[in-house]
Amino acid sequence: MKHLLVIGAGFVAGPLVRTFLEKPDVRVTVADIEPEKARALTGTHERGRAVVLDLNDEAALRNEIKGADLVVSLVPYVFHPVVARLCLAEKKNLVTTSYVSEAMRSLDADARRAGIIFLNEVGLDPGIDHMEAMKGIDGIRSRGGRVLGFRSYCGGLPAPEADTNPFGYKFSWSPRGVLLAGKNEARYLKDGREVVIPAADLFLNAETIEIPGLPAFEGYPNRNSLSYLETYGIPEARDIFRGTLRWPGWCETLKKIGDWGLLDAKVSDWTGLTRRPFLARTAGLPDGADLRRELAARWKIDPEAKLLDRLAWLGLFEDGPLPGKSGSPLDLLEKLMLAKMLYAPGERDMVVLQHEFRAAFPDGTAERTVSTLIDYGIPGGDTSMSRTVGLPAAAAADLVLKGRLNRTGVLTPVTPDVYGPILAELKSRGLVFREETISE
Repeated sequence: MKHLLVIGAGFVAGPLVRTFLEKPDVRVTVADIEPEKARALTGTHERGRAVVLDLNDEAALRNEIKGADLVVSLVPYVFHPVVARLCLAEKKNLVTTSYVSEAMRSLDADARRAGIIFLNEVGLDPGIDHMEAMKGIDGIRSRGGRVLGFRSYCGGLPAPEADTNPFGYKFSWSPRGVLLAGKNEARYLKDGREVVIPAADLFLNAETIEIPGLPAFEGYPNRNSLSYLETYGIPEARDIFRGTLRWPGWCETLKKIGDWGLLDAKVSDWTGLTRRPFLARTAGLPDGADLRRELAARWKIDPEAKLLDRLAWLGLFEDGPLPGKSGSPLDLLEKLMLAKMLYAPGERDMVVLQHEFRAAFPDGTAERTVSTLIDYGIPGGDTSMSRTVGLPAAAAADLVLKGRLNRTGVLTPVTPDVYGPILAELKSRGLVFREETISE
């Protein structure tokens, strides 16, 4: 019987753990620093085991890894190198859903020498996005075609009926990662020329995105798309763009939140302060300032603008206690969002992923293909985000456990031996792309 060790019992772990508990030939250990989270996943299942694990305790971590056939790490990416080094020492295979960091990449040669697999980027984004992209690109190549352009948008959002707050967004976990993503510059290729968007201008570059059957979205550039020319093996492409989807209003609101200084993570002393004077100081205004009126004047907008209504709804113009003796503007923003922007019981989230390929073929024809995944959470059950991250990770782990991959080292799912079986498994679970091809 195979033994799977899952490190991290967070929101995406459920679908993965249940997948393997349904397999009669696999034992599953779930390890987390919070024992109740691990126990909630294994329950009383005869092949499930929950353990308390602090990742700072390397001896305990190594002991758990030693007894496993495969390790799936679902903890924040900063912990993956520690887990990977111990997997290397014990010659154990590893699967993660995170981007390959430089620290992880540096272990490639050692992993190959040890004959083990470190398979990364097998969630949603990164993960399903890569797999569907490479399926489309390899399909074009198999017909002798060239990829002229690739555009991709992905978003995890409230389903339309759950879009009930002014921000058009809700959280299942900490908002910090979503908020800090707005502090990255973006790079993409348009008509063969590199476009660089400074972080301060990121949200000024939103465009309306129409997807049949859904209300209009707004989309904005996501980090460095240029690296995907190499990742996807399409140096001939003249356009490459990856973006993020949100409901309308998010971009203009996050732009002003950034301008206010609320994304600053620098901690200061809050002793003797309440919310309004702290927020005024963050904006460079006097403690007693009328924040709504002063910011409207600074931003040259109507004091009754919807943008300001959103900020007021969140509580950014109100006074009140600060949540602690010290903290940062980002800490306060996160607390306010967690108080008002969580999913209510029974509400559904939604994941939308759309790829657009433009291709030219030797016979002189050209095509545009649009491939779209729309998935909804299950009321009272798994969120769409947990399914679209956890299920591809489970399918990837199953491939490794069964010895179906003939390569070793640090891998990503951009080759047919990896993405083919995973996409087939996802299709059987209802995660299906709708494809439309138009001759140009």
